[in-house]
Amino acid sequence: MTPKALCVFCGSSPGQDPVFRDAARALARELVTRGIRLVYGGGNVGLMGEVSAAVMDAGGAVTGIIPHALMAREKGKRDITHLEVVATMHERKARMAELSDGFIAMPGGYGTLEELFEAVTWSQLGIHRKPVALLNVKGFYDPLLQMLDRAIAEGFLRSQHRGLVLVAETPGALLDAVAAWQAPAAEAWQLPGDKLGT
Repeated sequence: MTPKALCVFCGSSPGQDPVFRDAARALARELVTRGIRLVYGGGNVGLMGEVSAAVMDAGGAVTGIIPHALMAREKGKRDITHLEVVATMHERKARMAELSDGFIAMPGGYGTLEELFEAVTWSQLGIHRKPVALLNVKGFYDPLLQMLDRAIAEGFLRSQHRGLVLVAETPGALLDAVAAWQAPAAEAWQLPGDKLGT
């Protein structure tokens, strides 16, 4: 698939190591080079602010979606192509998903992880058929990937669902993986109590 718009989940903090900010800017440049619109949470702080500003600086297009309650806290970024102010966090996530052809998670905290897992769970359930990808800067997501492998080993996650999370260390490689991704064939979801297949 050739995405026209990708949703980027990332921290409202910049992280302690400048490598995270550099990665946000590099991802932004790669999005613009490929003509992909950035959809994100609308904030002007942390990695959110870095990636959106870098897309705008490079001449790209940005759509931000932010709840009214976070306009002050996350300093809603008004100098972007389009900023939507919505009523709730749920509406924010639904709108970002609606406008995007796929999802990328950069390093972040609780909010980023929650958005990531909702996106991949919806993929697992067949609610959407869009790629979900991790930009694994500085090995940030290595422990999470180990946890997914542990979930498979312990019978809580099907091995075939492991491929629902794409992973790369550089923006170019990640966007190549997103472009090459094909949704798996639809499958009947197992009922509670059924033994997980591997």
